[in-house]
Amino acid sequence: MGISLDGLASGLDTTALISSVMQVEAIPQTLLKNKSAGIQSMVSALQGLNGKVAALATQATAAAKPGALDLFAGTTSSDNVAVTTTAAARAGSIDFQVTKLAQTQVTVTPKVNAVVGWPYATMTINSGGVDYTIEPLSSNLDDVVTAVNAAGAGVTASKVAVGGGDFRLQFTATKSGEAGAFTVKDPAATFTDVKAAQDAEIALWPGTAAAQTVKSSTNTFADLLPGVSVTAKEVTAAPVTLTVARDAAGITKLASDLVSGVNGIFSFVASKTAVTSTTNTSGTSTTAGIFTSDSAVRSVNQSILSAASLPVGTPPRSPSEIGISITKTGSMEFDEKKFSAALAADPAGTAAKVQEIATRIAAAATTASDKYDGTLTQKITGQQSEVRDLANRISDWDTRLESRKATLARTYSGLEVALSNMKAQQSWLTAQLGGLSSGSNSA
Repeated sequence: MGISLDGLASGLDTTALISSVMQVEAIPQTLLKNKSAGIQSMVSALQGLNGKVAALATQATAAAKPGALDLFAGTTSSDNVAVTTTAAARAGSIDFQVTKLAQTQVTVTPKVNAVVGWPYATMTINSGGVDYTIEPLSSNLDDVVTAVNAAGAGVTASKVAVGGGDFRLQFTATKSGEAGAFTVKDPAATFTDVKAAQDAEIALWPGTAAAQTVKSSTNTFADLLPGVSVTAKEVTAAPVTLTVARDAAGITKLASDLVSGVNGIFSFVASKTAVTSTTNTSGTSTTAGIFTSDSAVRSVNQSILSAASLPVGTPPRSPSEIGISITKTGSMEFDEKKFSAALAADPAGTAAKVQEIATRIAAAATTASDKYDGTLTQKITGQQSEVRDLANRISDWDTRLESRKATLARTYSGLEVALSNMKAQQSWLTAQLGGLSSGSNSA
């Protein structure tokens, strides 16, 4: 526990004096702390920029891959048939008719009284050509349901109340279509198929000599055309036409998103470069953004801008011809109408130009953000190393200042003791002189 030195002999506020001295002594450490805080703010801003640039690199690399803009979308002439496509889809068309929808088999038992319980010791379910013998723990209907559901027979059981204390057991296949068909071989009771196991069916080229039936255990027919699947919602009375064509909207969105990704970088850099002014009673102060005058950030910004705006194609043409242009403020602009017109007039050429731009952007963004030797990565690493060095120097100052404070405390303590001794001697001498004076007067 510390002992206060205040006023022991001098009456001075020694604690305040030491505190004032230590504030002056700590100025070098305070400067180091301020410098460290500034660098840490820079590191945080650089990491934010690096993350955005890395995301742009990933986005642009994906857009630059061969076939990335070979996007196709499917449509059908009926609302009762949905279509999905993958990257493997290509232009094409086919007619078909949905003649059946897939069904999952549902079978129910006769009424069973809960008091009497299941009247049979075992039952056998045949599913997928395999017999599964079910042996409930008791005649209790809940035990029967549990035994069926635990048998792994591809069938689930449910107890359905039908009134008067009676129940019926419902058996439902776990697979839809004919693949889920099952039979209950024992006991010798009458079981009713509420829904029979049934595959979905479509007739290709209906009404022609080439007509052919295709089945599916679900209502989805995968890869009816390469990369194209259709899902039937209802049986169709008339043939349905499936059409797969170039996905102009998807290609336009990809190009637009790429430009937006580039602008996201420019916007972030601009927000960290802006100079702000603040006016108060003391006057106007100006504060520069943390990226102001940073050559590395400026270089990254310029390389991405060049990648997005330089001419493309052979012979080189301005990207503005396909709706991608640079603005007066140094950002990029995407003209959807102009791009759509260019895509309609020259799908392959327009896609090739977008991919050339994407390739350049991917290279520029990767050079900046590569996790090993990217320019931003290296700058961040260097700044973090400087922060660590400053932390060590600040820690050294903690030790130095603590030692200095202890020295001051000892010095002031010594002064107080010396002053106290001097005061004691003064008091003793005063008393002695007073005694001499008294003796002289009495004589």
